[in-house]
Amino acid sequence: MRIIYLALIFAGIYYPWRHFYAWFDQNGWDLGPMIDAWYVNEATTALTWDLTIAAIALVVWVLYEVIARRDFWWLLVIPVTFGIGVSAGLPLALLLLTIRRGQTA
Repeated sequence: MRIIYLALIFAGIYYPWRHFYAWFDQNGWDLGPMIDAWYVNEATTALTWDLTIAAIALVVWVLYEVIARRDFWWLLVIPVTFGIGVSAGLPLALLLLTIRRGQTA
């Protein structure tokens, strides 16, 4: 599972950011127009809310793990989630979970 989670982390970095970089290259590196693009229609607005709620749920889980288990490695998930995306943050959290459990499969 660790290899699968690592592969998903890299895919979660590569595929979304490939499109973000293309968008920034075409529209400039100002974050304002990017945020405006997230709300151009109902589909993008729904996806924005879906990912925002998923990110919040992931952060709540991470904070619980840090407080309850004093496992501070989980804090890495927060900047990965908001700096890269849920597509990298969630597989990272699952990877940390498998490492903590000592799973090697």
